[in-house]
Amino acid sequence: MDAKAIAAAGETRRIRASYGRYLEDFIVGDIYEHRPGRTITEADNIHFSLLTMNFHPMHCDAAYAAKSEFGRLLVNSGLTVAIVLGMTVNDVSGKAVANLGWKEIKLSAPVFCGDTLYAESEVLEKRESRSRPTQGIVTVHTRAFNQDGVQIMEFIRSALIPKRGHGVDDA
Repeated sequence: MDAKAIAAAGETRRIRASYGRYLEDFIVGDIYEHRPGRTITEADNIHFSLLTMNFHPMHCDAAYAAKSEFGRLLVNSGLTVAIVLGMTVNDVSGKAVANLGWKEIKLSAPVFCGDTLYAESEVLEKRESRSRPTQGIVTVHTRAFNQDGVQIMEFIRSALIPKRGHGVDDA
């Protein structure tokens, strides 16, 4: 039955939004383009820096930063990593049992307040867990770019992902 027929019949459908993927949904070589992008504000930068006790003047002293080679405040790299990681959750780890680790984190260009970040993740590896038969390990390579297409970061991440029927929401 198509949507018009369902509506005409007065039937109500209930559709639960899906967040994340099951192990079976990952295909090595697929690239997920994470959207929407995220514009980083000066408030984001100062709040994160102060919250994490990173008082480096390049993050919170505009007069100091103006004298640097960048001429302005730099976004705290911890915030940049956190935002890019967060952008990947819906596509990569929304159903994850656990993050298993990050490696080869590279910061390749500065990020400034007002920059908008975009990210993509390529599935590098997928395998069933040897010790957990209802789960598997997915490894992705994430790259992030600013609004001008300049790559600003990359990292490799692994997560423990449930198989279909074994996620928290599946019970």
